[in-house]
Amino acid sequence: MRSTVSTDHNLDGLDFATRAIHAGQAFDPTTGSVVPPVYLTSTFVQDGIGGFRGGYEYARSANPTRDSLQEQLASLEGGAHAYSFASGLAAEDTLLRAVLKPGDHVVMGNDVYGGTHRLVNRVFVPWGITLSTVEMTDLDAVRAEVAATGAKVLWVETPSNPMMKISDIAALAEIGHSAGALVVVDNTFASPYLQQPLALGADVVVHSTTKYLGGHSDVVGGALVINDDELANKVGFLQFGIGAISGPMDAWLTTRGIKTLAVRIDRHSSNALSIAEALVGHPAIEAVHYPGLESHPGHQLASRQMRAFGGMLSLQFVGGPAVARAFAEATTLFQLAESLGGVESLIGYPTEMTHASVRGTALEVPENLVRLSVGIESVDDLLADLLTALDTLA
Repeated sequence: MRSTVSTDHNLDGLDFATRAIHAGQAFDPTTGSVVPPVYLTSTFVQDGIGGFRGGYEYARSANPTRDSLQEQLASLEGGAHAYSFASGLAAEDTLLRAVLKPGDHVVMGNDVYGGTHRLVNRVFVPWGITLSTVEMTDLDAVRAEVAATGAKVLWVETPSNPMMKISDIAALAEIGHSAGALVVVDNTFASPYLQQPLALGADVVVHSTTKYLGGHSDVVGGALVINDDELANKVGFLQFGIGAISGPMDAWLTTRGIKTLAVRIDRHSSNALSIAEALVGHPAIEAVHYPGLESHPGHQLASRQMRAFGGMLSLQFVGGPAVARAFAEATTLFQLAESLGGVESLIGYPTEMTHASVRGTALEVPENLVRLSVGIESVDDLLADLLTALDTLA
């Protein structure tokens, strides 16, 4: 089992976009290939019993392609260790196994990805973990909840999914650490290009690499980035012992996507801001949730802790659930599908799609809400698509 410590110190101090292309991506010394090869192998020949070549023995414990991705991820999040998994939920599951035991408590926001809540509520709670949710933008409420429950983990998601709430990472890290809790930030919506949770005091960053990091809707994966050596060793052992690793082709596709992350996120962000501004005040729309709008309650905080505001936004409709559903099914360029963060624009109806598992709970999503993952197509074409769909509602 190899260490995932980032070792490419030659890139220290270089710009994010440069590290996204070069971290973990040294050319192949045998052929000079600019793109490192994909190591499609399950096992490695040893130089005698126990004589591992480069530390490799079996692909579950380590694979050069996965190691390259992990070095890339560590560099971009400013972390010492990174681990790549078969999915975002596999990453979350591994982290929670590493830090929790029966009787421990988890506090998370009341507006998190439904799959994260489902994982803890339906897998870990029957195992003996307890769970509560709180409004993460209310720091006093978080402080009280963490103190009252003796929380072992404070789970933060910002921007949140799908209400686009902005939580103060630095303040929450201070609250969590004062109570002895591990502070975890799901950075999927922002990506490391827009937001650096470890630099703001978080202990662990989690990603669904399926989304903006992969960026092309062609790979499923997850990742953890950690600074603490002891926790990293626990996670590394479980990655090996449980085996929910990313395969070499999945790792390579994710790495390929990351190389264009900076330019893609710039376009996602500019497109989403233009669309949000254009839709504010439309008579069919009750609310536009996008932190780039000055009217958003988290706008000033997002301006401080994010480089830009990302490609995700949500709309609530005056006409209620029926109108929201009709709109979600009326667009053309915005394709009706789950997931997000790809180059193509997607639209979803969270209450029956991504967040169906939390219907009837305190985390349920408003039934008049649709979520947009704004892609990198022409913003004029995207806006025309949305306005044409809005016209059909009249």
